[in-house]
Amino acid sequence: MTFNTLLSAANQHKTTEPIAYLDLSYMWNYSPDSQTQVNEIWDILHCVATLQGVVNRNAPHIYINYVKNEFMEVDRYWWDLYRQKGKWLNRRDTVYYNDIVKLTEDYKEKIRGAVVYDTNVASTSCVASAVAGIEDLIAIRYDTSEGSLYHRLIMNGPKMEVKVWLINRDGTSMFTGRGQIPQTDRPSTGSTKNDPYIWFISNYMKRNRCSGEYGAYYLDQYWKQSPQSAPMNAHCLTNHDFFVSHRAFFFDLSPWSDESATDEKAQPVGSDFSTLTEMLSEAYRINRGKKICHIGGFPAWAYKYTRHAGGSHEDVDTEWEFSRIISAYNTFKDADAIGYGALANASFWQHYPTAKQYPQKWITDEELQHLGYLDDKGHVRIEGRKFIIFYVGDYDSSAWITSVLPHLWKDPERGKLPLMWCISPVLERRVPMVMDYIRRTASPNDYFAAADNGAGYLMPGMLQAPRKLSGLPDGLNAWAKHCRPYYKKWGLTITGFVIDGQAPGLTDKGLECYASFSPNGIVPQKTPRTRLFGNMPILRAGSDLVQTPEQNADFIVQDMQHSPIPFGWYRDILKSPSWHKQMMNKIAEIDPSIELLDAPTFFELYRRWLREHPEAANGKIE
Repeated sequence: MTFNTLLSAANQHKTTEPIAYLDLSYMWNYSPDSQTQVNEIWDILHCVATLQGVVNRNAPHIYINYVKNEFMEVDRYWWDLYRQKGKWLNRRDTVYYNDIVKLTEDYKEKIRGAVVYDTNVASTSCVASAVAGIEDLIAIRYDTSEGSLYHRLIMNGPKMEVKVWLINRDGTSMFTGRGQIPQTDRPSTGSTKNDPYIWFISNYMKRNRCSGEYGAYYLDQYWKQSPQSAPMNAHCLTNHDFFVSHRAFFFDLSPWSDESATDEKAQPVGSDFSTLTEMLSEAYRINRGKKICHIGGFPAWAYKYTRHAGGSHEDVDTEWEFSRIISAYNTFKDADAIGYGALANASFWQHYPTAKQYPQKWITDEELQHLGYLDDKGHVRIEGRKFIIFYVGDYDSSAWITSVLPHLWKDPERGKLPLMWCISPVLERRVPMVMDYIRRTASPNDYFAAADNGAGYLMPGMLQAPRKLSGLPDGLNAWAKHCRPYYKKWGLTITGFVIDGQAPGLTDKGLECYASFSPNGIVPQKTPRTRLFGNMPILRAGSDLVQTPEQNADFIVQDMQHSPIPFGWYRDILKSPSWHKQMMNKIAEIDPSIELLDAPTFFELYRRWLREHPEAANGKIE
């Protein structure tokens, strides 16, 4: 059976039940200056995301149209693509909705009721999403005013039964940051924000009632205080549905132990950090240390926990600190960062059937000789030439690959240059339809490697024992076991970038871990410039390309001319094939000895060059 036949078979779907399509595009023009409209955005999207998560858990039933950016109407794009003749959704009947109340009424039998949370305690919104997934409920904010969603769904209309209250029934706050945390044997943390999370840990995590394999790190209701701080969909409520479907734990906590969280400055210093590490520790326990936890989300730097929001730490430092912490507990993030962080319908698309394997071909000796890169004795032919490769990223986020890559993928220059597209294979969990699409439409010049830092973004140095932060046993075996099947399925043998950040660099044991699933190369930050570990080539990460194509071309030429080795790696973020072509044209004008190689040629030549230069293979070149 051919590869295309496998894909064709995978795209057939047996379900004939109609799809419910809720069009929320009318909210695109809502103003962040209208509190009424801000509340409506929050309430409707939160409710529908939890409804989707429960109803779509076992099959794709509910789809919404909401996410858009300057490039595309994201949800409509993927819907239209897979509604085409012969595609997955072509034969599915559709019922269109524009009212969340009507949609809820029609799916009332598939949910058990509602969880109601407190407007005045922002963190209860995150807890509500977690409870909704575990108890098969929808999340609704307490608001008895005329026209509110609570008024329409609880007090009137279908009159959903409230199964869980995160607020007192008279509307007063259940969590006060004082005394004993309700329904637990735990004293208050002294933080109104943290007490609901401790309530959740006590009643769900410690009782093994939630998943340890999935967590969600998205903004709580604090978003409503400054919705103008980032694109309006930066609340990422639409992202909740997938994690609700997997009964995940939800949180919005600062990773910093040296200050109070910026959204609750009166809390005891480090309260958020303490709660975060307790949640991660419980997830590790639930997983028995054998599985890697998948967290969706990213520090909401424009709103919280950074200097942007009145804290003392920079944006990237906050990203890295969060990554460092979660890695110590065998956890990675699916990095839905602000800008293009909104993703809808992952609970729907998770059911898209992919092929069993997506193989990629490695280059042979004969091909290298035919291309003139090896002489007749098999030695690398340098002769004044210099070789470069681009890390084309960052595709370590299901949201980013869904919202931006289609625009870049349609660039007319794609396929004219060899580009190494670095995409985390674990994104197949939330957006398999995107992963499948780019593989089916790739040109011979489009080659795929894993994004940072494998099948998910964590800092692998924090997996290595001793692990002072968590005190847990070595996690490298669990990471290798997690990554191997994804690399095999997607034909990956290169990890295009390893972000070490503030974590330790990889030890020999860490390198053995990577060699087991990424044998053709890795590109860490904390490593000698060159190294050959067994048969795995290691190249230290080079520079990010953040200027114009012409300025970047000047930089690359100067950098390669001063480099002690003839191989260079450069990283760019969300750049088009046209941008790369413009840069390479300029490089060719300045220094035609610099060649852009495809990934198999680059890493195979680099490996052979290392074998021929023992000082480089042993990390002696700087």
